[in-house]
Amino acid sequence: MVGGDSSWRPEGEGGERPRPPDLDALRAEIDSLDQEIQTSIARRATLALEVARAKRAAGADEDFYRPEREAEILRRVVDRNLGPLADDAMVRLFREIISACLALQNPLRVAFLGPAGTFTQAAVLKHFGQSVAAEPLETIEAVFREVAAETVQYGVVPVENSTEGVVSYTLDMFMQSSLQICGEVGLPIHHFVLSRAPTLEAVTRVYSHSQSLAQCRKWLDTHLPYPERVGVTSNAEAARIAAEEPGAAAIAGEVAAGIYGLAVLASNIEDEPENTTRFLVIGRRPVPATGADKTSLLLAARNQPGALYELLEPFSRYGINMNRIESRPSRRGKWDYVFFVDLDGHAQDPDLASALKEVSERSAVFKVLGSYPRMVL
Repeated sequence: MVGGDSSWRPEGEGGERPRPPDLDALRAEIDSLDQEIQTSIARRATLALEVARAKRAAGADEDFYRPEREAEILRRVVDRNLGPLADDAMVRLFREIISACLALQNPLRVAFLGPAGTFTQAAVLKHFGQSVAAEPLETIEAVFREVAAETVQYGVVPVENSTEGVVSYTLDMFMQSSLQICGEVGLPIHHFVLSRAPTLEAVTRVYSHSQSLAQCRKWLDTHLPYPERVGVTSNAEAARIAAEEPGAAAIAGEVAAGIYGLAVLASNIEDEPENTTRFLVIGRRPVPATGADKTSLLLAARNQPGALYELLEPFSRYGINMNRIESRPSRRGKWDYVFFVDLDGHAQDPDLASALKEVSERSAVFKVLGSYPRMVL
């Protein structure tokens, strides 16, 4: 076909062309649906306020967030989803609706390892939505302290990275804290080179958290082999320094570029494309079972031959899947270790409860750190 739209083809015996979509009619239908969606959201928010009034009348406290309830709602969202929107897109939409409705009941305060612009802040927003009051703190210890002091309802801290392994300080804090793990967040980590310098060639020093420097080592060796690499307390701190120091660059998340007024000189520089960090949500109360849960434990074996095998044997016998075990110095003596263990299931599940009872009787140290919903997406 010459001089026309080659996508058009004749149809039927008479060779008629199909009628083009009526854009005005489609837009009118979208407008009508938008009104229905908005009306439904408003009705949902009204019901959320009624729920809050009912809870207050029953003497409930002001923390109306229920991790198990939200996890069940989001799993149903995934189960119902028939496309064309992807599951993660649909979950994000509903999470923001839930977040906004919860803020009407009582704004949720969540502490995180700051400053503003860190990946931990991104994990807070992914898990709780944009309507929370997210409060940056300087250290992981401070996050634990503020949650324990009831200054905030929850905290979010990093616990492990798929490339660099565990965040030891988070695990160490659980040895001395009575807080519960209430949830988990998985966040794909993409690193960016941010700077006021005009080009990579103008960069003389690179700042970032030591883990981020390690996660981008190959890229840095290839593209920025000569500038000095300096480890700092967080990627956001690196961005702050890069905004003030001529020739400095930061490796940080893209959101930090907007916060600190930096240009993006390179994107997605992490050595592992599937680089992901897992974060834990910590709180003061246990979470009821949802049917799709995890349980985290702190254990120590007695000092005798075969003690670790004997300690973990009940999990195998009861068919409990153990998906992580990590050792840490116990700080009780030389070469004395404790183990952090993640299991499938909730501590209230009959088989897991039986296994935990036997393990507790065989342990020198035994502590359930929390049972919580597995991350939805």
